[in-house]
Amino acid sequence: MSENLFPLVMEGVSFHHNGQTIVDNMTLCLDGATRTIILGANGAGKSVTMRVLHGLIAPTSGRITWGGQVARPLSASNKQAMVFQKPVMLRTSALRNVTYALKLAGVPNLERLARARQAMVRVGLGHLESRAARVLSGGEQQRLALARAWALNPRVLFLDEPTASLDPTATREIEEIIAEIAAAGTKIVMTTHSLGQAQRLADEIVFLHRGRVVEQTPATEFFQKPRSPEAAAFIKGELPWI
Repeated sequence: MSENLFPLVMEGVSFHHNGQTIVDNMTLCLDGATRTIILGANGAGKSVTMRVLHGLIAPTSGRITWGGQVARPLSASNKQAMVFQKPVMLRTSALRNVTYALKLAGVPNLERLARARQAMVRVGLGHLESRAARVLSGGEQQRLALARAWALNPRVLFLDEPTASLDPTATREIEEIIAEIAAAGTKIVMTTHSLGQAQRLADEIVFLHRGRVVEQTPATEFFQKPRSPEAAAFIKGELPWI
């Protein structure tokens, strides 16, 4: 894998499951300079697209390239990370959840503790490093998941609806951390069902409909003057679930 990961490109990518087409001949090009938010109605293929990009699942057809190099499942795992809507917490302390991720990534033992503690301080959990991860609140667990990802120093961070289960206060805290991660130089690719959140965080919008990219456009243009009737209906809350 080339050190230059960008552009991140999907070329004619499809994914089928149980006879159903989830991602349909998708072509998409992402650069490293923008925060990309993926929008679409339920069933549009947002989460599957994220998992295919991340390498968690392999496409049925088509290919994905990072900086011109063909990617294989998780071949860029040392340069990317993913945080899910419901993070999986190991049955151990908050700090060890982070150090274990660093161990899996091959970070030398002498570096792990310092990097893990730095990441926990960044997300406001430095005082809870000894607390059992599974007893943390939902918002704290999501911040811990972000710390675990941020400690890896990823070039790309995939976020699949990271605030969908959180209250407004916790959501605001997560959004602030995401903005800080982006400001530190990490490419953000994120799905959300919240138009308000997309407006707050996005530099560009990728709008999906029935497994296809309908629009890829700067966020301000997308919300002010959508180019497709599907996007216009979605913004108005009129696009039905698929």
